[in-house]
Amino acid sequence: MRIEIINPNTTRTFTERLRLSALSVAADGTEILAVNPHTGAASIESHSEEALGALGVMELVTRGEADGIDGYVIACFGDTGLHQAREIARGPVVGMTEAALFTAAMLAWRFSIVTLPPRTRAHSARVLHETGLSHRCTLRAVEVPVLDLEDEIAASYPIIAAEARRAIEEDAAEAIILGCAGLVEIVDPLSAELGVPVIDGVLAGVKLAEGLVASRLRTSKRSTYDFPASGFAMPSMRSQET
Repeated sequence: MRIEIINPNTTRTFTERLRLSALSVAADGTEILAVNPHTGAASIESHSEEALGALGVMELVTRGEADGIDGYVIACFGDTGLHQAREIARGPVVGMTEAALFTAAMLAWRFSIVTLPPRTRAHSARVLHETGLSHRCTLRAVEVPVLDLEDEIAASYPIIAAEARRAIEEDAAEAIILGCAGLVEIVDPLSAELGVPVIDGVLAGVKLAEGLVASRLRTSKRSTYDFPASGFAMPSMRSQET
């Protein structure tokens, strides 16, 4: 089984971190690949950067299909390019946000997302609405730029932990979803500190993708996610792989 993690931004250190975190939960026999576009945005923190990231995702899935990838995990909170990718892919495409939300719904009645930075709340809210889980989830955000996590996860931990604690106390949250990729190293300490499940969407996404592939389930081509019309071609964005 070959599962490809797609980081829609161009920061390769993030991509490698995602690959290593996925390996920690992947089953024996699952090959984990991690890729990112060469051109686009260094982080996805706006609607404009999301548009660039979606193009990168489409190009990477197009290449992945030619390379025989079995399933994909989109590693950006907000699931950048998810629906477009499903139109291209034969196998399952799992968004980390959807994966985190559905996982949380199986572990707790109420849960909260702690995302970053605040302007990306709209991206999280979109997926929350699409999953129909708004009545069970509260959305929070902290003022930490995504790229600060490249080297300063330890410095960001107290900020994220404080907001998560407020979610438990003020929102009656029974589980916490980390609203950004690349935070797997704080999952265990944060869960121990808070006493509730803490969910990383990439890890959840990898296990869901494995399960779908193992169950021989593929993306439906009946209507919504049918292949794009004939003549569709992706402009090359010179993707990179770690």
